[in-house]
Amino acid sequence: MPRIPDYLENLRGGFKAFLAPPPEGVVRLTVGEPAFDTPQAISDAAINAIREGDTHYTRGEGRKSLCTAWASHLRERWNIPVEDEGIVITPGAKQGLLYAMMVAAEPGNEVVLMAPPWPTHVEQVELVGATPVFVECERPTFHPNLDHIAAAITSRTSAILINSPNNPTGAVYTPELIRGIVELSIEHDLWIISDEIYTELIWNDAEHLAPASVEGGFERTLTVTGPSKTHAMTGWRVGVLAAPTHVANVVGRLQGNTCSHIPSFLMPAAEVAANNWGADAEFRGDYVRRRELMIELIEAIPSINASNPEGAFYMMVDVRRTGMDATTFAKRAMDEALVQVIPLDSLPGGEGYIRLSYACEDDIIEEGLKRLANWLATQ
Repeated sequence: MPRIPDYLENLRGGFKAFLAPPPEGVVRLTVGEPAFDTPQAISDAAINAIREGDTHYTRGEGRKSLCTAWASHLRERWNIPVEDEGIVITPGAKQGLLYAMMVAAEPGNEVVLMAPPWPTHVEQVELVGATPVFVECERPTFHPNLDHIAAAITSRTSAILINSPNNPTGAVYTPELIRGIVELSIEHDLWIISDEIYTELIWNDAEHLAPASVEGGFERTLTVTGPSKTHAMTGWRVGVLAAPTHVANVVGRLQGNTCSHIPSFLMPAAEVAANNWGADAEFRGDYVRRRELMIELIEAIPSINASNPEGAFYMMVDVRRTGMDATTFAKRAMDEALVQVIPLDSLPGGEGYIRLSYACEDDIIEEGLKRLANWLATQ
């Protein structure tokens, strides 16, 4: 029987085992997607496109008006000096990240990641034949130390990957740190892969600085973003890669030889999303309330401690005082408390922590934390 190559056979599933829909009656505090419907104007744009027969091949990078809309948003909102031709609309941000990884690394290279990482980042580094090198973030902020990043760079390093606001930690890296990372990338002639899918979801007084907006950063930064988390479009699979035009041209050819382009009838909807951020403001108010609710409920449980996330919609919870490792905690929480959580101890820097999502409705947060509190009180 023909053999599957090791690099595919050895792909891990990330959080998959703890993201599968649980049995009926289990409260899910796991899924990283908004508990809102996609704004009607966006849905209507896709429906109208189908009715009008917009179902044929088109420009692989995305229609020019769509790319212009996203380039304008990134220039105006985050000061990223991307040209319209520097945008590629990808089948989800994950695919954009994979394209960025294929540009930035090859077999024999090393890519610096912050720990704990999002599992997909690790898998994609390994998928292109490179080696992930982890820099463990400091507690309790989960911000990386610039000196530690510098120490992780070797002659084999080709890229630094950052994700701010961060999944799974909720950390928003300071402007000073971002400038420092750009300086390191210039000094060592490295790419920066910047996963910015959560940039509109920032709380407290945290401030997002795009590395592509920093002097000397744009020509070496591959920025990946999209509307999935901000416009409740996770299942639409629309991502955005912004890069210097010569890089976007390469990525456009890569996409043309793999998946052609996102569905044509989704392009008008993605353009509406790029030009409509009012619903996003409404979502943010709900996230802030749910974040505070989750922190309040966790603080009332003596044996676990919550982080203070600055962005995204995830919370790191330290479960070490329960006497259980994170995987044991997650399995027992599912079986005994009927609550689904994600353990992070399979990730570098995630030992002793679980990740909770406060993207779900208030009543789900309340019921899930109530069950965990009652269960832990009996341990």
